[in-house]
Amino acid sequence: MTKLFLDIETIPAEAEKHEILKKMHKKRLEDGRRVPESFEEYLGSTNFDGAFGRIACISFALEDNLVQSLSGDEKKMLQDFWAIAKTATLFVGFNVMDFDLRFIYQRSVVLNVRPTQDLSFARYRNSPIFDLMYEWSKWNMQAKISLDSLAHALGLPSSKGGEIEGKNVAQAFEDGRIAEICRYCEADVELTRKIYRRIIFDKGEQEELF
Repeated sequence: MTKLFLDIETIPAEAEKHEILKKMHKKRLEDGRRVPESFEEYLGSTNFDGAFGRIACISFALEDNLVQSLSGDEKKMLQDFWAIAKTATLFVGFNVMDFDLRFIYQRSVVLNVRPTQDLSFARYRNSPIFDLMYEWSKWNMQAKISLDSLAHALGLPSSKGGEIEGKNVAQAFEDGRIAEICRYCEADVELTRKIYRRIIFDKGEQEELF
């Protein structure tokens, strides 16, 4: 089994998409849909939407190897990611089923990048996607936990606390602070790997605790 640990950072839609998004926003307001009143807030929310949001960074680690990052041109990022993921048999991350991997697949479709793996997103199982958030809650949808909270519960160092946080990734991207975004993303991957080892009761990890 080859494990691929991963995390992504996303940003809102590029300027070329703003006009169509303004029309969509207006239509949804007229239809009484639950959307932010201001277009700026609506635009900001597209970083959760694979149809229009973009990937700023993909951080990953194969097995125990060094955590690395992909950044730059989004299409090239996806091509490189799928080349790396080709040999993976288990994809490990936090909320990757509902967000990271789903977003990667959606952006791959939008940018016409063929995935090298056709992963099953079937629920209530931990292969080929091992989602730490759901493994912790045992698929209790009312008992979701954040990565940071779970780290504290397990006595692991938080990956948060630096200048870059999820809420300011978009601004950091606009400021050209890509390397900092990637370091933030890499810290989450390293924490993800540590939590995975705890959850599966990895022998080496348990020995380190005592």
